[in-house]
Amino acid sequence: MGLNTTITTKAGEEFGGYLAMPASGTGPGVVVIQEIFGVNDVMRATADWLASEGFVALCPDLFWRIEPGIELTDKTEADWGRAFECFKAFDVPKGMEDVQATIDALRKVDGCTGKVGATGYCLGGLLAYLTMTRTDADAASGYYGVGIADMLDEAASITGPLILHVPTADGFVPPEQQQAMHSALDGHDHVTLYDYEGQDHAFARQGGEHFDQASADLANSRTLELFRKALG
Repeated sequence: MGLNTTITTKAGEEFGGYLAMPASGTGPGVVVIQEIFGVNDVMRATADWLASEGFVALCPDLFWRIEPGIELTDKTEADWGRAFECFKAFDVPKGMEDVQATIDALRKVDGCTGKVGATGYCLGGLLAYLTMTRTDADAASGYYGVGIADMLDEAASITGPLILHVPTADGFVPPEQQQAMHSALDGHDHVTLYDYEGQDHAFARQGGEHFDQASADLANSRTLELFRKALG
């Protein structure tokens, strides 16, 4: 459905991305921010799904500074090991510059209305949160973001709508971190946290060990509602 494309940084460096267009040829933009497995089948399917819902979706290869074009799965120990290596090597400030470059690129895509949101998963869930503190995106939806509790001091910078999907049994985000997120963000005018009782990390990853259809459908419906309202 989509196609491979190129995104250019402010410094003029290029990195890859996967672009999926809606059937109408026009719509608001959504940046799809990867998990720790790179731009793989799951991320391409997510972009295709958003395109089927009327959005111009662009999934950037945010691991290009580590290994361009890396594609991993959640199915083998070797892939998990490499995924965690990439996660540890990932430079968050540089990655956020790349997210802004992706937003800029998306706004220039023929057919994009100029409004751009972001959605992200796992590592991408953290980056979706940071998208609303460090970029000029119009809205964001973060799924089971890892490490948000360490960056709550940035919440004051959020001026657009952000929703965060929080599985209460997340093996990577312990209860005390979830509580810190609620304490800091529940009173924020622009942020909504949704708890998914008893769900574990990656409950929305199709084919994943913890995939839960009902919770994924609920989270995805909330994401679409957010984008339709905030992006038009």
